[in-house]
Amino acid sequence: MTFSPKLAAAVATMLWGLTYIVTTTMLPQNPMFIAAVRAIGGGLPLLLLAREFPPRDWWGRIIVLGTLNSGLFFGLLFVAAIRLPGGVAATFQALGPLFMVLLAWPVIGAIPSRGKLTAVVLGAVGVAMVVLKGGAALDMIGIAAALGAAASVALGSTLLHHWGRPISVIGLTAWQLIVAGVELSIVAAFLGDVPASLTVENILGLTIMALVITALAFVLWFGAIQKAGPSAVAPLMLLTPLTAFALDALFRGFIPTPIQSLGVAIVIGSLLYGQHVDRRAFRVAHHHKPSARQASQKVPAE
Repeated sequence: MTFSPKLAAAVATMLWGLTYIVTTTMLPQNPMFIAAVRAIGGGLPLLLLAREFPPRDWWGRIIVLGTLNSGLFFGLLFVAAIRLPGGVAATFQALGPLFMVLLAWPVIGAIPSRGKLTAVVLGAVGVAMVVLKGGAALDMIGIAAALGAAASVALGSTLLHHWGRPISVIGLTAWQLIVAGVELSIVAAFLGDVPASLTVENILGLTIMALVITALAFVLWFGAIQKAGPSAVAPLMLLTPLTAFALDALFRGFIPTPIQSLGVAIVIGSLLYGQHVDRRAFRVAHHHKPSARQASQKVPAE
């Protein structure tokens, strides 16, 4: 049975929405440790699938991209997942495309249109409303970590658009995850952020995180991108915070306030609006020349 590209993308984004409930209910509260396991455990299956090595002159870029898109991103993501309600943390993560609008201007000289800037402002308003949690303030460290994670992956994605890629998307993702896994393992060991022991539930949760939420989800997502194109599947990223909110309500009894619900709706609206205006704001740099392997496989540039 073969999934349609949009169905595959929808399954991938909903799997990413599981990150927060799995983190808070099945995993040890050691964010750097679980980030390292996710990166290595997700990267190795993808590397076996791709069986590719990047060119020697690309290793510096692989380290930069792996740090931004996986290492720093995963580390901060799990800090946010532990300290914030899942739906709230996922809403911050959904701001990545809007952060790209702002970062692309100084990094690659892509000046955003008025429509793109409007989407950014609406997204900021929506997030401000999500942070307003009735009479209890949300954890500021968790908020800072969530914003940092979104900004990190936005910068990494912007550089990837600028640099292009010398191998397949899955191969490049695999190597970024491996780089991140090494970095996060060193950080976890240095900080002593390693659990003294693991329960059966912990091991099951780590397996789900690495193989299902990371490796499987990335294969489905990138397969959908290759078949349908990024613009066709990008709006489905909105299923991640919606899934996280639904699971929070179902398993943890967290119900967003009316103001938070309106804020989430505004964030979703801003992202949908941003997807449909000025689609030519991001292109791979003109100097990028696809490799012979890419040309033979006709892999579309992101």
